Amino acid sequence: MIAIPEKSFTYSIPWKSDNTHLGDHPGAQRGLGFEYRGNVSLIDYPDARRMDLSRSLRDPFEQIQVRLFNQESPTPVYILCDMSSSMQFRGQVRKLDQALGIAASIGSAVAHAGDVFSLIAYHEEVLEDSLLPLSNRVNELLAQLCRIGEYHGLGLNGDGILQVPQYLGQKKSLVFWLSDFHMPMAHIELTLTAMSAHQVIPVVIWDDYEIRKLPRLGFSNMIDPESGLSRTMFFTSALRQKVEDVYAERRQTLQQLFLKFDSPALYINDDYHPDLMTNYFEQYLT
Repeated sequence: MIAIPEKSFTYSIPWKSDNTHLGDHPGAQRGLGFEYRGNVSLIDYPDARRMDLSRSLRDPFEQIQVRLFNQESPTPVYILCDMSSSMQFRGQVRKLDQALGIAASIGSAVAHAGDVFSLIAYHEEVLEDSLLPLSNRVNELLAQLCRIGEYHGLGLNGDGILQVPQYLGQKKSLVFWLSDFHMPMAHIELTLTAMSAHQVIPVVIWDDYEIRKLPRLGFSNMIDPESGLSRTMFFTSALRQKVEDVYAERRQTLQQLFLKFDSPALYINDDYHPDLMTNYFEQYLT
């Protein structure tokens, strides 16, 4: 059962939203806000509440001046959830369940910030029946996440991510991409290129049981991330070290690719806590 998190993370955006609705982030539309924009004549902007007497008295054309401010506006937020076979891996917790808990945390934080969110889930294709249109209704999000949590499909790749960009709006948005990124690097790069108009936050969900908690000596079952096929392998210290090296190299390659698109990743290897997300925004998006 997925519940509303007791604590939300806080975030801000480093650009001005051009949304016409009122919200809590700096906006590009003029209106009621606190960011000073400039002065115009009362004829051009007939709002007597904003009269600037000092500027009016100094105006050589003797026009009444009013102050303009940028209104605070909402930002659209998209939550992309990978449901491919590799997300069925279970260590202490199934990776898909970890992703759904993070999605609930994002929805709660977005609603508290006065923004709107949408959910897009995919495996081999985008799951149309899982789509949530932009809103701030957290209960609807939780209900949809619970339905997704009942999914246990294997043998499914994550090619549907290539379809996701067409489901995003044209206005610059925050995009949380929840995945273990066990997919071809070419797919990741193509998707980031297609979403380059947005601020993408890759949330990389790995599990220590995939890497550091393999046996040093003995048999263990290894599951192919995308096919779901199981193989029994005899592990030695050398083989375990090889697996750890592969993951370390993969992480470095992913990070280089994410940084190429100004989208540093947040890695979740253990329990998720909202403070991890708050710290991410303070470090990278201030």
